[in-house]
Amino acid sequence: MDDKKVMASVQLKQLNKTYPGGVRAVREVNLDIPDGEFVVLVGPSGCGKSTTLRMIAGLEDITAGEIYIGDRLVNNVAPGQRDIAMVFQNYALYPHMSVYQNMAFGLKMRRTPKREIQERVTQAAQILSIEDLMKRRPRELSGGQRQRVALGRAIVRDPQVFLFDEPLSNLDAKLRVQMRTEISSLHQRLKTTMIYVTHDQVEAMTLGDQIVLMNDGVIQQVDSPLDIYNRPVNRFVGTFIGSPAMNIIPGDVRSGKFYLKDISSTNGSGSRGQGAIELGSNIPDGPVMVGVRPEDLVTEPTEFALPAVPLEVVEHMGHETMVHFDLVGERYIARLPAETKVKAGDQLALSIRSNGFHVFAADDRGHRLN
Repeated sequence: MDDKKVMASVQLKQLNKTYPGGVRAVREVNLDIPDGEFVVLVGPSGCGKSTTLRMIAGLEDITAGEIYIGDRLVNNVAPGQRDIAMVFQNYALYPHMSVYQNMAFGLKMRRTPKREIQERVTQAAQILSIEDLMKRRPRELSGGQRQRVALGRAIVRDPQVFLFDEPLSNLDAKLRVQMRTEISSLHQRLKTTMIYVTHDQVEAMTLGDQIVLMNDGVIQQVDSPLDIYNRPVNRFVGTFIGSPAMNIIPGDVRSGKFYLKDISSTNGSGSRGQGAIELGSNIPDGPVMVGVRPEDLVTEPTEFALPAVPLEVVEHMGHETMVHFDLVGERYIARLPAETKVKAGDQLALSIRSNGFHVFAADDRGHRLN
């Protein structure tokens, strides 16, 4: 590809999208994506992530706001003139064309010299290890091979920005893992700005330099994968990122201590702990929701012990053991070492690691308190 030094940052300012009927798909989105960064937009279905991507691509009209690619305002620039390349979920290959013709088509339409087309297509095919597929038609390819061709078609354009709209959704689990690795390697090699949309938080965590988590058209948090995992800004972020999901335990704070709802008094004099954990005086008294990730529930005693409960389901995964149990009327899950010898029906007392608490407000916003 050409060694061009064009600035390829992407900036969204007060971006909004409202559909006829008043449905607000994207609300006041502000986002700065530096040149060369791999950013993943993630969130549940209908959160506005694909709409945001399509507005960047020029495939969706903007209701309000501004989009800059580099230092150029592109609100009224046609998709073909934005110097972006998009990779879709359904590959969008021409069935009557060979792999070579599919990859070369965009360049041919731009009247790129034939020799340059051949060089670009050959180089992209080498990067993706699809040199031996060049004469085949899409119907003769597997899903993974088709996605590589779609990637190759994007690469040959040598764009300022790559846009990916859930490109791995149609692949099986093993191929998704393989293609994630290949896309990550592609970014390391090309150093081009990439914006990637997915509903799969595992994809988001493994691919992105930065994660943009959206819900209901609003950006909830922009952070590195580790920071968004370790310091979620609200309850939604905490429960969306992480698999299995974060446990949410209701309780009350009194004088800087957290007490488990309903059963704190019965656990107060138990042999495994005082039934409360010191959170600090900066958290006001009242009801809270405490988030605890499954790996932060342990069998060793800590300063905050849960009462012994019967295990409802035990899953021996080989590399770890998942145990499911009911507490204060809710179902919870703990991730324990593989060698943990338990079975469904066993009574098990678990404790929470002292640094395993994420304290959220009990209201609908659920913002972080600690």
